[in-house]
Amino acid sequence: MKVLVLGAGIVGVTSAYQLAKAGHEVTVIDRQKGPALETSFANAGEVSFGYCSPWAAPGIPLKAMKWLFMEHAPLILRPKVDAAMLCWLAKMLSNCTSKRYAINKSRMLRLADYSRSSLAALREETGIEYDQRMQGTLQLFRTQAQLDGSGKDVKALAADGVPYEVLDRDGCVRAEPALAHVRDKIAGGLLTPKDETGDCFKFTNALAKKAEQRGVRFYWGTEVNRLDVEAGRVRGVMTNSERLPADAVVVALGSYSPLLLKRYGVKLPVYPVKGYSLTIPITDASRAPESTIMDESYKIAITRLGDRIRVGGMAEISGYTNDLTQARRRTLEHSVMDLFPGGDVSEALFWSGLRPMTPDGTPVIGPTKIAGLFLNTGHGTLGWTMSSGSACVIADLLSGRRPEIDAVDLAISRYA
Repeated sequence: MKVLVLGAGIVGVTSAYQLAKAGHEVTVIDRQKGPALETSFANAGEVSFGYCSPWAAPGIPLKAMKWLFMEHAPLILRPKVDAAMLCWLAKMLSNCTSKRYAINKSRMLRLADYSRSSLAALREETGIEYDQRMQGTLQLFRTQAQLDGSGKDVKALAADGVPYEVLDRDGCVRAEPALAHVRDKIAGGLLTPKDETGDCFKFTNALAKKAEQRGVRFYWGTEVNRLDVEAGRVRGVMTNSERLPADAVVVALGSYSPLLLKRYGVKLPVYPVKGYSLTIPITDASRAPESTIMDESYKIAITRLGDRIRVGGMAEISGYTNDLTQARRRTLEHSVMDLFPGGDVSEALFWSGLRPMTPDGTPVIGPTKIAGLFLNTGHGTLGWTMSSGSACVIADLLSGRRPEIDAVDLAISRYA
């Protein structure tokens, strides 16, 4: 089957690789000059199969009101006259119940656990190196209230069989020795030892080369203007230079997916939530992390990537803007230097990207009402984490095979 994959971020490239492995003739189209040059470029670096939680959770509306007045707020809302933003916010609020949280988290953990095994198989198959480490994620609680409030996450992890450890202050220092310098700032932590870290940009570029070896073609610097749809079936796409025919099309355009789809009556509830990161060269390894620490107070991930520290986080709801705000940089610097002052922030690379978020936290993977048109998008902050499993699901569905996990509730039909 001739398949077009739209988008060459981590989700698009892994999809292309798995589709080619399944025997399809695959072409990838991207407007950039190479792989992973947008949201996948400098993400937090954590591959957190255990730390998968919907942003929509009980208590979030009240917390959000408080965050709006914090100097180092994890959530920044810049309201504007935007129907898509208002609709998305309303749907997200409707998911902030205990019942919806449990359903959404269980669904996310199912996909994440599958992605863990899929990534391990892909790594063994390809031998790709990407500054990977297999030392887990430590969710760090600065207050006793945060530690006490982790009970709902522990319950969900236990229900899905995800390994975890609840740690006291000494346990956190054993997991991350550099925290010994700031032990008085720690109340405890939640360790998910099966989590990993790695440079998503390096991985995506290396996998794109492996995909080319399997016959995948890449069209760089190419804009997708519209889909070619006839009699309820997709026939290809129209780019800025030519028409490319196809038997099937996979949309993996991240936050830009709904902009392409809306003219065809496919209402995809994905909205961009901007995140920021710093990439800092390590100057003192004894004051740097060994793996990933999630600073619960600021919702910021601090990750070791080789000889660098990647600091990523925050959620700014401001539409399709990619400006670099210095106030956000100060928040990232505050979090990392307060815990791990082992890098030179004056030499840091400051970056922002638009995460494609769904209101329930789960990506949208599967067919649409248009025959031959498939979606693999909406992964939010977990595109790197869920990419391998998502790619295997989409390859199975497109090939007419039953996926190895239940994928019915991953499709866009769940919003109907």
